[in-house]
Amino acid sequence: MDQEAVLTLFDAQMRRDATPAEPGARVERLGRLVRQTGVAAHDWTSVLWSDLDESNADEAIAGQKAWLAGPEGAGREFEWKLYSHDHPADLGKRLLAAGFTPDPAETLMVAEIAALPSEVALPDGVRLERVTDAAGIALMARAAEGAFGTGLAGLHARLLDQLTRSPDSLTLTVAMAGDEPVCSARVEFYPGTDFAGLWGGGTVPAWRGKGIYRAMVAHRARIAADRGFRFLQVDASDESRPILERLGFVPLSVTTPYLLQG
Repeated sequence: MDQEAVLTLFDAQMRRDATPAEPGARVERLGRLVRQTGVAAHDWTSVLWSDLDESNADEAIAGQKAWLAGPEGAGREFEWKLYSHDHPADLGKRLLAAGFTPDPAETLMVAEIAALPSEVALPDGVRLERVTDAAGIALMARAAEGAFGTGLAGLHARLLDQLTRSPDSLTLTVAMAGDEPVCSARVEFYPGTDFAGLWGGGTVPAWRGKGIYRAMVAHRARIAADRGFRFLQVDASDESRPILERLGFVPLSVTTPYLLQG
């Protein structure tokens, strides 16, 4: 993989020239930055891309804070999705000084789907089920709570909304051991780009090390390939990065979400 070329393609398609993730969402080009605004207040709202320097970064940050404090931003959790190759180099420090709070950094990783393992090999007694309704979302929430120590209630409310409004924009999957959910994950599709995104992928501790995470990656890779996508993109935690590297994913950058509540 030509890492520089793929990162340039990612920046162009997924950030600078992004299109709305689902009906009703907006992507706005505001001078030297691009912001996506979700449909509802609990939907994801974020600065996707910026082209700033030392002379205009603080003004751009202040502009987003002012929007968030206004009627349209009220009640929203706002994210400035910063990448380590963004400019200026001290943009993270400037966001901190403006009152933003960083979540843990993750590694942007990309793989060409055709080069990934395709076998979905699950341990005995485990099956994958597609999630299509609120009951399935509840199973995903239970798996997430076991995997991450939190039910991620806000996220799962957003997923239920997205599943209702635009079911073709994502595929949700839960791994079941009998009646117990042991892993959940999703793949999101970005029309007009070469990329599909892998999200979630948390396995409860008792079932780790048995190949479920790897099987989830292969399962979602097949789905994305059938939809015609070339690359899979992941924001990988420190725990998942070694597994993904063994599967063939390549680190391209580091991304840190800087959050502010409206």
